[in-house]
Amino acid sequence: MMRNASLASRLFVAAALWSAVVLAIAGFVLASIYRNSLEQNFDARLGIYLKALVAELVRHDEDWSTLALGEPRFDLPLSGWYWQIATPDGKPVRVSRSLFDRSLPLLIASDPDKDQAPTREAYVDGPDGGELRQVERVIDLGDEGRFVVAVAADAGSIADDAQSFDTTILIAFLLLGVGLVAAATLQIAYGLRPLGRISREIAAIRAGTAERISQAAPREIAPLAREINDLLESNKGVVERARTQVGNLAHGLKTPLSVIANEATAASGPFAGKVREQVEIMREQIDHHLRRARIAAGVPAVVGVTEVGPVVEALARTMEKIHGERCPALDIKLAPARFRGERQDLEEMVGNLVDNACKWAAGRVSIEVAAAEEADQRRAFSIVVDDDGPGLPAAERDAVAQRGKRLDETKPGSGLGLAIVSDLAALYGGTLTLAVAPAGGLRTALSLPAA
Repeated sequence: MMRNASLASRLFVAAALWSAVVLAIAGFVLASIYRNSLEQNFDARLGIYLKALVAELVRHDEDWSTLALGEPRFDLPLSGWYWQIATPDGKPVRVSRSLFDRSLPLLIASDPDKDQAPTREAYVDGPDGGELRQVERVIDLGDEGRFVVAVAADAGSIADDAQSFDTTILIAFLLLGVGLVAAATLQIAYGLRPLGRISREIAAIRAGTAERISQAAPREIAPLAREINDLLESNKGVVERARTQVGNLAHGLKTPLSVIANEATAASGPFAGKVREQVEIMREQIDHHLRRARIAAGVPAVVGVTEVGPVVEALARTMEKIHGERCPALDIKLAPARFRGERQDLEEMVGNLVDNACKWAAGRVSIEVAAAEEADQRRAFSIVVDDDGPGLPAAERDAVAQRGKRLDETKPGSGLGLAIVSDLAALYGGTLTLAVAPAGGLRTALSLPAA
């Protein structure tokens, strides 16, 4: 999904993921450091009692009953604070009153280094089933023997302090993460603002309200703006040359045709009439192909914007004048729509559809303009022309759109009307479809890009 995501989404996701990873690692490291610090401080406290116990042990060479460490909890039953003096084989010699008849495990028994380590620290299970933190040391009294002196205390305070710190750091890092994401969002919005401005300027160029992209762009984007402007200038030059060639071609072809038409008009007979007929067809064919070449050259370039409603209303008045008394009633329904193209091309397309409907209608023609809506990721509006004439069978609808195909030779025209509309619509990225009208006649639906 990220392949088609916007640049802002990519940057936001990357910043959010990186912030989450960094904060998670930092939180884990800080929690580990704090827990190690708690254990070291706790071991240091136990180490003080251990040293005091060793000192008392050395001083009281015979009577150990008066050993005292200044901590009342060593005298309370199962208080969680214990000390023990035992032989290396695990036989208790002297224990705190809090242990009663129980004993502490020897860490030296599971230490592969044995006597190489001066002190040992580890978590062990206490007499009451709770977890203890134990510090242990081996004391050699010479002839009196070797003893293992151990002090242990409830490790719950370590776990509670560590959990409290973890909760605090979690809340702090969550707030920091939200702040980092918000900062990244603002940074992305501010950093990508020039791209949004360039996008709007390109849209203005396509709409025909601007010709170039402004040069006021950041250093990283300025080359892109220059390249787009150069491309627009190059495209404009190509279009101008194409239009010039189209004009030259029109002049070069129409002048000889005018001479032939004048000669045929001066003559008489069937041959002259046939020449005049074919000259007229050739003129219409030339107009059609020249118009198509002009649109093909102009559509990819900057085009104008045309209001559809006034064009349709003007064409309706024109058709009433052209067809006179036999003009059918024209029903017009207009919705706000703007054509992204030249006015004369819209007049050409709609004019052909309405003129064709007026020729075949029995008494009524309806013209409906539908408002623009999204279609295939682009905005398009539609113009639907219905008549109440004889209509067309499905097999003939494809044939009538072919260039120069006429199904009734009694009707005036060259048969190019619908072909011209189809070609012009395709050049603008639109479509022309034929169907059956509600009144039984022909429905022509024109879909065109909206501004």
